[in-house]
Amino acid sequence: MSSTLTTLSTSGLQLRRGSRAWRAGVELLSSMRFAISLLVVVAIASIIGTVLDQGQPLNNYVDEFGPFWTSVFHRFDLFNVYSSWWFLLIMGVLVVSTSLCLVRNTPKILADLRSYKEHFREQGLRALHDKAEAGMPLSRAQMVQRVQAHLRSRGYRSRVRESEGATLVAAKTGGINRLGYILAHGAFVFICVGGLLDGDMMIRLQMLLTGKKLLTSNMQISQVPPQHILSVHNPSFRGNLQIPEGGSSNTAVLTIGDGSVLQPLPFTIKLHKFQVDYYSTGMPRLFESQVQITDARTGKSFPATIKVNSPLTYDGVTIFQSGFDDGGSHLQLKAWPMHGAGDKPFGIDGDVGSTRQLSDGNQKLNLEFTGFRAINVETLNAATQDGKAAVAPRGGLFAGLDKHLGAAVDSKSATHPTNVGPAVIYKLRDAAGQAHEFFNYMLPIELGGIRVFVAGERSELGGNYHYLRIPADSHDSVDDWMRLRAALGNPQMRAQAVDAYVRDALPPNASPQLAAQLRETAGRTLDVFAGVIPKDPATGKPLLSSPGGLPALAEFLQHNVPKEQLTKASKVFIDVLNGTLWQLWLGERAQAGLQPPKQDETSQRYFNAAVLALSDASFYPAPLYMQLAGFKQVEASVFQVARAPGKIIVYIGAGLLILGVFTMLYIRERRAWFLVKDDGEGSSKTLMAMSTNRRTIDFEREFGAMRDAVLQHRAKPAAGSTDPT
Repeated sequence: MSSTLTTLSTSGLQLRRGSRAWRAGVELLSSMRFAISLLVVVAIASIIGTVLDQGQPLNNYVDEFGPFWTSVFHRFDLFNVYSSWWFLLIMGVLVVSTSLCLVRNTPKILADLRSYKEHFREQGLRALHDKAEAGMPLSRAQMVQRVQAHLRSRGYRSRVRESEGATLVAAKTGGINRLGYILAHGAFVFICVGGLLDGDMMIRLQMLLTGKKLLTSNMQISQVPPQHILSVHNPSFRGNLQIPEGGSSNTAVLTIGDGSVLQPLPFTIKLHKFQVDYYSTGMPRLFESQVQITDARTGKSFPATIKVNSPLTYDGVTIFQSGFDDGGSHLQLKAWPMHGAGDKPFGIDGDVGSTRQLSDGNQKLNLEFTGFRAINVETLNAATQDGKAAVAPRGGLFAGLDKHLGAAVDSKSATHPTNVGPAVIYKLRDAAGQAHEFFNYMLPIELGGIRVFVAGERSELGGNYHYLRIPADSHDSVDDWMRLRAALGNPQMRAQAVDAYVRDALPPNASPQLAAQLRETAGRTLDVFAGVIPKDPATGKPLLSSPGGLPALAEFLQHNVPKEQLTKASKVFIDVLNGTLWQLWLGERAQAGLQPPKQDETSQRYFNAAVLALSDASFYPAPLYMQLAGFKQVEASVFQVARAPGKIIVYIGAGLLILGVFTMLYIRERRAWFLVKDDGEGSSKTLMAMSTNRRTIDFEREFGAMRDAVLQHRAKPAAGSTDPT
């Protein structure tokens, strides 16, 4: 028997402990401090989501933060904060916490709203800050009537409690202020619930219940397996689809974390035409899509126009015009060799988004057409008074130039936006998967007083472009420079240029020894500039780190000329280089059947730009220069489609929040008590007290006005009165 009692006693103790733990947990979850702590975490997460670009490819983050920190940030889903599991969990707990807080406190608030606190004792009234007391030449009944009439005139509702020898009039107004707290907290719950319904939580829940999985590889929509496709009746989603002109689609892509799922639409969107207008700065001013919507169930179609800030809603799905892109423009390129003695281009055609394979028998490259821009408005420096112009300062078109690829000319002249014409974007990827991205303008741009073709290159995704500037000849083409580059790569042409330079530089009676020395110096200078780098006889390794151009020549001088003679020798070698390159230019033009250049400022300016471009070409990391020769543009419209049932809930929450804040800020609860006691025959003594949830100057004025109006015509101040009058 005793054993049974012990067991029951222990069981009851465990139940009580469990009950206390449950109550403590509910108390914590519904406390204001806990909710505020969660709000702080949500605010910090929102800051992170604002500072860090969300939803970018992982390679972009690796380039920016490095592999270590990228892996750390990726582990905590900081690159997709608003769809991360921990953010959704915090939002869900916050909704539960606020709801429990409402459940706990709403009955108290409603009870307090109905209460007049007519059981307030005299001692409690005297403890209030705002109080006054006076004797009146009126009976208790007359004084009560006087008080009630004045309270009604001020919008107070009152209740009377009679006791032996005293009457208490309890009044209140502005009690709706308490409802503001309920409205504000309820609004927060509505907004959070609406956000969760329209967020990734519903998608993740459906995937969990239906066995759907994220798609992490690239493939065509028609080839995606069913486990990556959601139901067309999905109640909540937000995705994107891109449609080229003349194309159609009925499937949106929903990006979730590191993967995506497909969302079929109950209709098909066909893009007839896309239109875009630009500001003078090159920024889009207005773009719109003329589409045709075809219902999947009925087959009925109707035309529509979708603009920015003017979406279309059909069958519960809203279609937004979110952007535009290239829809597969057809490009025609001329591929110029950048190595060796070849100077003949060959044609390459392709569409944006396609890939071509190139090979010279030894090296294989994949040419990936990644983009096309018909309009490129860039900030260039205005021409100075002497007719010369400069490259835009850092931050403009040539912000990424370095010393090897067209160093920028610093200028403080005014800048202006200029449309520099179409440009092609492509990648060349080698067999190891390493790729360089190129950004080449189709038309020459006037920079530094001469028209040049600008070819950009970068090896890091998201990095700055480095630009090669090829001077345009008199026919606005690169033909002359390409022949000069090929001649520089031809040993026979270099030797002929050196011989011609020696003949012109020395008098006819010069000694053979002097001619041989000059020929050796000129030949070595031109070879080093052309990238023929001397090697170590023992190891066979190049003696210079630079591949060619002016940096290689400077490095060669540092290795072979004493330091004190370096400045003088540099001037001599530059003169020799310019002389041999001029003869090389004459030789290639003669070989092409062209007249020699004129000895004027225009030819000299072209020659100087050509020499710099030849030097920079040593660092150009591609065997081919792709020149855009023609194009047929195809626009594509980017739509965002959304079915958002939570939107109405969020709107309701926003309305409740406005009402709640207005109620809390602009409506003040005031309570007043008048304790009227008999004070002899035909007279009474009245104790007045007031309270409010916010003490303001207006409340003090109201207290004074009510005190003067109710307690005036007194015979004499009552003993102990705090009335200053």
